[in-house]
Amino acid sequence: MPPFALALLLPPLSAAAPGAAFAWSLVLAGAVVIASLIPLAAGRSQADFSLADLSAPRAMFERLPAWGKRAQWAHQNSFEAFGLHAPACLLCLIHAPSVQAAVPWIALAAWLHPAARLLYIGAYLADLPPLRSLCWISGLLCTALLYLAGLQGVLAG
Repeated sequence: MPPFALALLLPPLSAAAPGAAFAWSLVLAGAVVIASLIPLAAGRSQADFSLADLSAPRAMFERLPAWGKRAQWAHQNSFEAFGLHAPACLLCLIHAPSVQAAVPWIALAAWLHPAARLLYIGAYLADLPPLRSLCWISGLLCTALLYLAGLQGVLAG
């Protein structure tokens, strides 16, 4: 199936069920956390990871290559970002009709967060601090906008 065929199968955002963007954002943000394990595992494999390291996984940190250390930090930050983003998505999802009525463009922020976080991991691995910071603040801003829209939805509904 060509890549564009998948886009034909998905409904447009405006036709999606109320809250679909928030549910997908939550799922994709969780997938980003899982995806952050891939470079971390690659870094650990270059640090001669063995089963003995399971007893003290943090002790092997000094053996990681520089990019592997950044992969570790990106992975940890992914959990932190997910911990902030998930409640915002759930708040908007619970009050989806009133949230989308109050802030019609908020679905864009929901979709941009996982994309920004995925770019953040790439920028961290590539050691591009300005891009990494831009992606970090973008993801955080998207989450803050979701909290504000969710609060508006709660107050409106």
